[in-house]
Amino acid sequence: MGNPVLYYMRCVTAVAILMLCAVYGTIASIVCNIIGKQHLSQWTTARCYYYAMKFGMGIDVKVIGEEKLDNKPFIAVSNHQSALDILMLARMFPKGCTVTAKKSLKYVPLLGWFMAASGTFFLDRSSRQKSVDTLNRGLRQVKEKKRALWIFPEGTRSYATDLSILPFKKGAFHLAQQGDIPIVPIVVSNTSTLMNPKNKVFNRGVMTVKVLDPVSTDGLTKEDIGAFSEKIRESMVETLQEIGYSKPVNETNLPQDYIDYVTKKRVAEESEDSKSKGASTGVSA
Repeated sequence: MGNPVLYYMRCVTAVAILMLCAVYGTIASIVCNIIGKQHLSQWTTARCYYYAMKFGMGIDVKVIGEEKLDNKPFIAVSNHQSALDILMLARMFPKGCTVTAKKSLKYVPLLGWFMAASGTFFLDRSSRQKSVDTLNRGLRQVKEKKRALWIFPEGTRSYATDLSILPFKKGAFHLAQQGDIPIVPIVVSNTSTLMNPKNKVFNRGVMTVKVLDPVSTDGLTKEDIGAFSEKIRESMVETLQEIGYSKPVNETNLPQDYIDYVTKKRVAEESEDSKSKGASTGVSA
């Protein structure tokens, strides 16, 4: 029925790892700024966090199609589920890439200091114009320096326990259209089997991430953005249903949606096996 004590112990350990990596990141960012390599700040800190979580928490990330992140500039869009999205970024964050974040994170001790020093674009959600100005500044940097910008178009963590993705906000797609640069869709397997606060889940296991083909914005107009973003979302939902859930080593708990999914899949496979055996028997007769 779950192990809440282990869940909270793992939560405390994960926060400690994050804070230690934030300290490292703040120092690394200062050094990178001094030597004129600020664009490497988030990349080096990401790698530090990935290995700390992999060996300290037993959670790994398998990436399919990572080579598609080699050709910059681009705007990456991915589904946004939980705090484990940070680990996903840590594993595959390209050099010269940066992220957007809500402005309130800027004032979080250690983590906010690192994000500010490493060139994160903070969005003021109370002012649309300020957010637009920040994103336009990010777009100029992406184009001029051939870098990448990573955006979560759902706008907030979904904490989904099923294979779904929230509706997309259009900001990332407007930026890509204005800059005439491609969108790279990235799909992360459902991570509620590894971390989910509602169900007290914090397990070891493996996340699967699939990088889809870049989508060109050549010839795209503002009027096309709605249909364009929805088409990309549909392809991401289809991919999510294909890769399914992150593979857990259950030590704390599992969400009911995952249990139902596994049961349904097993029944379907048994039914298929039964039909196959029946057909084989019929041929033999």
